[in-house]
Amino acid sequence: MSYLVLARKYRPKNFSEMVGQSHVVQALGNALGTGRLHHAYLFTGTRGVGKTTVSRILAKSLNCTGIDGLGGITAQPCGVCDACRDIDSGRFVDYTELDAASNRGVDEIAQLLEQAVYKPVVGRFKVFMIDEVHMLTNTAFNAMLKTLDEPPEYLKFVLATTDPQKVPATVLSRCLQFNLRPMAPETVMEHLVQVLAAESVPAEPAALRLLSRAARGSMRDALSLTDQAIAFGSGRLDETSVRTMLGSVDRSYVFRLLDALARGDGRTVVETSEALRLNGLSAASTLEEMATILQRMAVLQAVPGMGAGDDDADPEIAETARLAQAMPADETQLLYSLCLHGRGELGLAPDEYAALTMVLLRLLAFKPARAAASPAPAASANQPAAPGSAAEPEKKPPPELPVRAAGVTAAAAPAPAGHKNNESNRAPAQAAPAQAAINHEAMAEPPPMRPVMPPPAAPVDAPRQEPSLGDRWSQIVNQLIAAEAIAALTRELALQSELLGRDAGVWRLRVERESLSQPAAREKLQLALQAALADTSLTLTVEIGPIADTPARRNTAALAERQRAAEALIQSDPFVQDMISNWGAKIVPGSIKSVSS
Repeated sequence: MSYLVLARKYRPKNFSEMVGQSHVVQALGNALGTGRLHHAYLFTGTRGVGKTTVSRILAKSLNCTGIDGLGGITAQPCGVCDACRDIDSGRFVDYTELDAASNRGVDEIAQLLEQAVYKPVVGRFKVFMIDEVHMLTNTAFNAMLKTLDEPPEYLKFVLATTDPQKVPATVLSRCLQFNLRPMAPETVMEHLVQVLAAESVPAEPAALRLLSRAARGSMRDALSLTDQAIAFGSGRLDETSVRTMLGSVDRSYVFRLLDALARGDGRTVVETSEALRLNGLSAASTLEEMATILQRMAVLQAVPGMGAGDDDADPEIAETARLAQAMPADETQLLYSLCLHGRGELGLAPDEYAALTMVLLRLLAFKPARAAASPAPAASANQPAAPGSAAEPEKKPPPELPVRAAGVTAAAAPAPAGHKNNESNRAPAQAAPAQAAINHEAMAEPPPMRPVMPPPAAPVDAPRQEPSLGDRWSQIVNQLIAAEAIAALTRELALQSELLGRDAGVWRLRVERESLSQPAAREKLQLALQAALADTSLTLTVEIGPIADTPARRNTAALAERQRAAEALIQSDPFVQDMISNWGAKIVPGSIKSVSS
């Protein structure tokens, strides 16, 4: 007798043997028990979760005659009557299975529907089961609609698909839809234990755990992999042989990588990546396993005591909990996101191991700086205090960005309302030639920024206040960007940095992330400042630490303020108010955008 694979040998014969689909079993069992039977059912779900199995059990429930031949519709088919045995063996004349992947045209559907006019030959109901129904053509769907909507009382339709999004809404509306869910690894492992016990095959729990994860929610895949593992291991399942067969990564490598990332140990990260290459372990599997562990760590960090795993016997729970305590929660979320994105980039690289190394190094590059910065020096009488320091309260960002950052040395202040424009009050304006370089005097003593929204009127002869370091640095950076003197990483360094002081030609900047403080970007920014200020002796230093006032934060605050002003202007407009009150109009959220003048 030929060998029967485990997936077929242990296919459930009734609803009580179904695993992991209790919601579907309960609904169908209640419907069969009360006689509230629909004429069309649609089963959806990924591969190997039991769509065809449920269809066959439903057909047996509708046609079962019982052991004594006097039974009726039941939720527990006997499995021994002619109808049950013939449906299991695939020779029941009133049960028809159509594979829509290879019979997708209107002719095949028309041929099937021709049988609908005839009553059942030996059974109580005719059952038409169409597998992968989403593969049917639009013409075939249209040809089936009328019969699907009003079939004879003895005809039942059972449709199955892995992609319900492709099934027309006209078909979905005529069916009762049941979604068969992917099974949890713990559920799959429990079933494998029972199957292997019945087969008298010794198996290590760690090997079964690997198979359960590799099945990805499909019981058929789990049984097929188990068949392969039994052959690979010569009749027994042990962790080493199963891991070799699956090509899966030993999680000791994953824990080593995560521990090195938590400590910022780049050498260990690169050495572990090279070990993965030498052992021929999958780069994609490495990132998948890392994402799995990071997800459990994130749950543990959010809800201590949960998320490490439902299997208390899993020896990896303690290591996962330790890493969850060693790594900050925000860093865990960042690493999880980078692993998912890096998984999709592996196929774009000529060498997947080089791509894996780059993903791991990216995790280090974007690691937030955790070292406590040294306290800022106390402000002296001759040196203004750094923004946000204890000596000087933190200054709020200006409400607006400058309208033009380059090519203008001074701007005329708007005259107060009603004030006459005479020779004594007129501010002389200096026109700069097009494409002119940034003026040195403007950089040394930058004029007050001209906001888009006009400030309150002030006396013409008001005394000029000395701008703060934050004001000067923000205007200088915006002028450099407008003049296209800096770009890419250099621009980000300037925008994300805080000017701490300018002592004897040395400009001291502070950034929050170490990835911004690259020597090449620092040198380019220094050259741009030297050219803009005509000062070749200028030196730029960058340190790592917390920041309080940067051009980027000022720009963001100004944009937000301008957006709020634009929304207030629209909402207070008389025409808009009239449309809202008299015509029931509504302002679509997010549709108001501020426009820079």
